[in-house]
Amino acid sequence: MDNSLGIIIVSAGKGSRMGTEESKQYLLLNDKPIIIHTLEVFNRLPLVKEIVLVTGLHDVERAEAWVQQYKLDKVVKVIPGGSERQYSVYKGLLEINTDWVMVHDGVRPFVEAGDIEACYQMALRTGASVLAVPVKDTIKKVDDSGIIVATPDRQSLWAIQTPQTFRVSELLRAHEEAQSTGFVGTDDSMLVERLGVQVAVVQGDYSNIKLTTPDDLEYASFIEKRKGEGRR
Repeated sequence: MDNSLGIIIVSAGKGSRMGTEESKQYLLLNDKPIIIHTLEVFNRLPLVKEIVLVTGLHDVERAEAWVQQYKLDKVVKVIPGGSERQYSVYKGLLEINTDWVMVHDGVRPFVEAGDIEACYQMALRTGASVLAVPVKDTIKKVDDSGIIVATPDRQSLWAIQTPQTFRVSELLRAHEEAQSTGFVGTDDSMLVERLGVQVAVVQGDYSNIKLTTPDDLEYASFIEKRKGEGRR
């Protein structure tokens, strides 16, 4: 069986919560665009065969230039995304030529190579997997009036991250089923779950944050500095 792995990096959002004119994935972190940090993690992994970058329509040209500048030789295509993240992933899926695919957020530059490998190996064993971390805080379910109605058991709650790994054929089927019924999910796992496919959780790292707000950028600078000190 061919277990070749392709990667879809989703980077088409505007990121209005960051409060900047520039899209968050193109802001600089240690003098390099965030999206390049993310791409480099996957580009240097031997298990990765190809990468498709999905970005904004007006960002394709500069993203292609960066791919050349930073010698990201596994990036086979840079394509414009859709109006929703889900549609962007689907467009990326149509360009993937492997049996397995990982979907990853372009603004999660601190994912560890070991966690990517573990996520992939779990998918090979079980059929689908997602990276996640146990929830630290007590979570409350609140009604429309702001009143607490339930306190779920924290031990059963996980904060889902990316990458998420699937068979290409199953993820395609999940996206097409969602399109046919007008369903829009918050992640790809949700779409696959609707087909009855079991998705396994792989424990990742709390540093694999999604850079969404200005506070996240400050934390990202701290993580990058800590990584640099660790390499000395």
